[in-house]
Amino acid sequence: MAKLQSNGEIRTGSLSNIRDGATIVQLVVLSNLESINAVLIHQSLPQAERLIRLNEIAITQMKSLLSNKSLQVMIMFFLYSMFELF
Repeated sequence: MAKLQSNGEIRTGSLSNIRDGATIVQLVVLSNLESINAVLIHQSLPQAERLIRLNEIAITQMKSLLSNKSLQVMIMFFLYSMFELF
């Protein structure tokens, strides 16, 4: 079950899965990385090179998403509207 933290972050239940303790921004980046990894595998890139590229992409995406205040407001608005449905 997702919980709204006092700092505005949404966190999910227990920590049995990496996603369980992740914020929404982290979940977005993780989802993107999974898709990009599939493309890199299809391109036959070695695991070591994929790891380097995925790490660079993760850092770039996290910086971008966390520095964009208007995007954070949009995400929070979306999440509040989702919670109202339940």
